[in-house]
Amino acid sequence: MNQYFLLIACLQLWSLITPVNPASTWGPLIFIFAVSATKEAWDDYNRYLSDKQANEKEVWVVKEGIRKHIQAQDIRVGSIVWLRENDEVPCDLVLIGTSEPQGICYVETAALDGETDLKTRVIPSACIGLAPEQLHKIKGVIECPNPDKDIRRFDANMRLFPPFIDNDLCPLTINNTLLQSCYLRNTEWACGVAVYTGNETKLGMSRGVPEPKLTAVDAMIDKLTGAIFLFQIVVVIVLGFSGNIWKDTEARKQWYVKYPDEGPWYELLIIPLRFELLCSIMIPISIKVSLDLVKSLYAKFIDWDEEMYDNDTNTPSHAANTAISEDLGQVEYILTDKTGTLTENRMIFRRCCISGIVYGNESGDALKDVELLNAVAKNVPDVLRFLTVMTICNTVIPIRSNSGAISYKAQSQDEDALVNAAARLHMVLISKNGNTIGVNFNGSVIQYEILDVLEFTSDRKRMSVVVRDCQNEKILLLSKGADEAIFPCAYPGQQIRTFVDAVEQYAQLGLRTLCLGWRELKDDEYEEWSHMFKEASTALFDREWKLAEVCQRLEHDLEILGVTAIEDRLQDGVPETIETLRKAGINFWMLTGDKQNTAIQIALLCNFISSEPKGQLLFINGKSEDEVVRSLERVLLTMRITSSEPKDLAFVVDGWALEVILKQYREAFTELAILSRTAICCRVTPSQKAQLVELLKSCDYRTLAIGDGGNDVRMIQQADIGVGISGREGLQAARAADYSIGKFRFLKRLILVHGRYSYNRTAFLSQYSFYKSLVICFIQILFSLFSGVSGSSLFNSVSLMAYNVFYTSIPVLTSVLDKDLTEKTVMQHPQILFYCQAGRLLNPSTFAGWFGRSLYHALVVFLISIHAYAGEKCEMEELSMVALSGCIWLQAFVVTLEMNSFTILQHLAIWGNFVAFYVINCIVSTIPSAGMYTIMFRLCKQPSYWITMVLIAAVGMGPVLAIKYFRYTYRSSAINILQQAERSRGIIFSMGTLESQLKSVEKDVASLSITQPKNRNPVYEPLLLSDSPTPTRRSIGSSTFDFFQPAQSRLSTSYSRNCKNN
Repeated sequence: MNQYFLLIACLQLWSLITPVNPASTWGPLIFIFAVSATKEAWDDYNRYLSDKQANEKEVWVVKEGIRKHIQAQDIRVGSIVWLRENDEVPCDLVLIGTSEPQGICYVETAALDGETDLKTRVIPSACIGLAPEQLHKIKGVIECPNPDKDIRRFDANMRLFPPFIDNDLCPLTINNTLLQSCYLRNTEWACGVAVYTGNETKLGMSRGVPEPKLTAVDAMIDKLTGAIFLFQIVVVIVLGFSGNIWKDTEARKQWYVKYPDEGPWYELLIIPLRFELLCSIMIPISIKVSLDLVKSLYAKFIDWDEEMYDNDTNTPSHAANTAISEDLGQVEYILTDKTGTLTENRMIFRRCCISGIVYGNESGDALKDVELLNAVAKNVPDVLRFLTVMTICNTVIPIRSNSGAISYKAQSQDEDALVNAAARLHMVLISKNGNTIGVNFNGSVIQYEILDVLEFTSDRKRMSVVVRDCQNEKILLLSKGADEAIFPCAYPGQQIRTFVDAVEQYAQLGLRTLCLGWRELKDDEYEEWSHMFKEASTALFDREWKLAEVCQRLEHDLEILGVTAIEDRLQDGVPETIETLRKAGINFWMLTGDKQNTAIQIALLCNFISSEPKGQLLFINGKSEDEVVRSLERVLLTMRITSSEPKDLAFVVDGWALEVILKQYREAFTELAILSRTAICCRVTPSQKAQLVELLKSCDYRTLAIGDGGNDVRMIQQADIGVGISGREGLQAARAADYSIGKFRFLKRLILVHGRYSYNRTAFLSQYSFYKSLVICFIQILFSLFSGVSGSSLFNSVSLMAYNVFYTSIPVLTSVLDKDLTEKTVMQHPQILFYCQAGRLLNPSTFAGWFGRSLYHALVVFLISIHAYAGEKCEMEELSMVALSGCIWLQAFVVTLEMNSFTILQHLAIWGNFVAFYVINCIVSTIPSAGMYTIMFRLCKQPSYWITMVLIAAVGMGPVLAIKYFRYTYRSSAINILQQAERSRGIIFSMGTLESQLKSVEKDVASLSITQPKNRNPVYEPLLLSDSPTPTRRSIGSSTFDFFQPAQSRLSTSYSRNCKNN
């Protein structure tokens, strides 16, 4: 759009064709460019200061065996960097030495991933035993991959040169690195080799500018702008053609018009180009700046909202993306994580099953179960092995305080709960120094040597450690993970039915389950496997896949020891929030890595789905691809048959079935997604979460994804709107999101209040911007018809510039304070969000209404003005000022009429601007060289001027008021009814009370009421009672106003109309 206005401004420099002074376009254009450039220059300057401060920070490096200070910007790849406690890491380092004899150090990664817990980093095995003075002289080679932004992965190798080590290859992982912007904590010093510097660090690679998101409102504005541009071209062609005809016929007959007999070759283009410049104001030059300004204010309203402040964590809401607030009001699908999003992510060990014996069922707390306490006291072998796996098989770091008390730092809340539970049962993890673990059981310390760690991945869904018992030198494999990852690894013949039943029982209670297993390894078996594991660990390519294959070779023939059950309670307000948003017509999908029964129980507790007989769950599962396909067909057929029944249907699918479906049966699954209002997807990976979001977006639904952890980032970034919760898993999701909130319950206010208000205000502002430009343009066109179709301008350049930038822009900007209903009413009646979802306030039909209004007002202003002064001897500037005054009067009344609520600031902006128009023009009228000398004074003294203004206002606003009154009285929408309730009674009526007041409109509403969310139409008209008869977006709600009468089901027989080709 900026290029268009720049072209128009350049054409106006051609004096032969410009009808007005070029300043009328150049002035606003320069102002707009100046505002944008100033904002970007300020941001660039702040970035420059930040970069300068970071680049000039002094750090210690080793050069030629000597430690010296240099600036951070002078660090080169291969430099040896020394850090002291609380120093910030200046670049990505491979750790080669620390002050701790065990070769570990602690780092705070909050600036990188938002996680506040300290992380443990260890030196590579090749550097163990090196003295600090040797680190000054160390030489070797580090083979590392190309720079990337994955902060959880680093697949590299180190090879040290003799005499330090005999040229052996040592694998490096992310646990051997210190990444830029982390801080060294609780460690006196650490030393590392720079591998990535500058913009090639992992933090630098992740600083890329995110792709801008196009909102539905912006897309509609672009389409309307294109339509206006085509209309403008048609007008220019018609008027240009007519102007050339009049010039060659009638103009030559007039004595006062003198055209040369022969003109230049481009003579035929002069009048069309003049009309192009005259009509260029059809597209408002200030609309982009106005929308950017009000959207920034919408974001600030979210930041300032005290009702969305989380007092528990002192976390305010924050809008990181200032451009998509209105999309919040048009959300149709919410895809949510479970753990930490719907739940508190505060894990509490509740029950367990060991060797077929269930503990904690009676008391609800296994730690208080007398039988379990007695088994521990009697040193029952199976119970001790179970507790040993709980204590050792994890990444928890014990920290001993000065008083001797032990606390734990864990990256996983589940692991923290397990280790603390084991400690309460007298199996206490007391130390973890390098490869040695110390466990205190009933006063005796047991030492274990960690030989290898088989890390957890979302694909393997289990973690294992290989340890050597220092008492008897036995090598043990300890494993924990999901039931579907552990049970298949049981040794042949073991009876696991009891454990399977325990998992099902705990899942029915909504508890998170983990299964524990172990086996003893023979020395030769471990040595053979260890060699393969080392080869896989040193692979630079496909390391993760190769490691998974090698791990599979060891994790078999396990003895299943038992099952743990951990409680993760729902957050406060989650059921009420989901119920309210479902009434608002929003569909919910739960995407979780938990097992199926656990997810279903949580879904029932939080009103995600309804229990029988009101609700019904349909399962898509199977052990083979054929079973999955048959299950999908059966569920899809059920959805089609019961689509018109008032039953709450939801489907449940697990990760394996989903993988099969998305690869080969995507089209059928897309139809199922459209038919169902609720879905529960279990055992899904982060990539599958993102795929599901993309699938719904491909069907032209507005999606919102909400999560709290790093595994939700891809889903959040893929959605139209991403919301992150600042939870116990850190700030990684919140930082990647468009909006961050402290608790899930704030989502209700974010959507219903901020989203709805933003949509309403943006819809009015954008259409009003076109309206005010079209009014002045139509007046120019009408004047051309009375001036020989010559393309002459009625208004002078100063008036045009002031009209667009000042007179009509300031009043409408106060629409950011407008509220059609109070926040209390909106929260009590969420169904009114249907208007926003269906695009009722901004669509081609509503725009056509504003277009017609602008044409009518232009006719009123021009015809009344020209007839009022036709018989008088007046100057062109005088007629111009009369027409401009009429426009200003109408603008003031239009803005006043469209406002629903008023504040002192709004009154000052509307009527203060109205008075300022006269004050400014009176001042300009005192300047002889301004071209308006004494005009305003003369007009203000004429009674005919004021009569003309009153007549313009009466004729212009009369029909508008009449239509508004008719619709408000006889064709009231639900919003109108609620507005009447607020203004007449001062209270919010219940839906039952409203029902008695809406008998007269029930018949009209019934034909368009919402039946079921599954019954979608390509174009849906939710309430044919407001300004637009043909909205362009679909409403997808499930609940209706109590007074709505159900309409006949209109489910399309082919879902292909509702989605794009996949």
